[in-house]
Amino acid sequence: MSETTLLNAQETALFFDVIKERHSVRSYDPTVKISREEMNEMLQLATLAPSSSNLQPWRFLVIDADDLKQQLLPIAFNQQQVVEASAVIAILGDLKSYEKASQIYAQAVEAGYMAQDVATSFVDRTVSMYSSLSDEHRKQIVVTDGGLIAMQLMLIARAKGYDTVPMGGYDKVKFAEAYQLPDHYVSVMLLAIGKAAKPGHPTKRLPLEDVVSYNQLT
Repeated sequence: MSETTLLNAQETALFFDVIKERHSVRSYDPTVKISREEMNEMLQLATLAPSSSNLQPWRFLVIDADDLKQQLLPIAFNQQQVVEASAVIAILGDLKSYEKASQIYAQAVEAGYMAQDVATSFVDRTVSMYSSLSDEHRKQIVVTDGGLIAMQLMLIARAKGYDTVPMGGYDKVKFAEAYQLPDHYVSVMLLAIGKAAKPGHPTKRLPLEDVVSYNQLT
């Protein structure tokens, strides 16, 4: 086995370890703080996740101030991880993300990934299509994209030695009011992140034959 092949195999094994070691953690060490620099590094990596038409509709509200985490606690039905974790990341979806299409595709042109005329055509088609969709349709899109980036962020956090738990159990109406979300923002989920005080317990999964079919459902 060549050195390159061996290194690739080791990297693959490490990646699989990250997947296997990620568990939802609900008890955190409140003394552990994640620096803004490290948080931004993780979020930057997370934004490499795919999104519909590359519109990147995710927006993040990182709540790391103790008083604001206390404010969030009753909104999140008093789940203690909200105040114990280093931060709670609200993953939001922008229903008007298509308005940034020009900026996104201009960056692609500048990087040499796309010719200007192709980018202009992409922008025109994208804005026309997404602006004509119903809010409900666009919500489905941004919730899907929000789920993709949330999973990516959880794996990045685990690779860096942090723990997470995704949270759908909170009052989204009160959350939007408390944090003054624009009307075109959708609250997808909350993600607590920090260092586990107690490890998350492993869980069992359904056998593959219960969830996988090939070519037709069985």
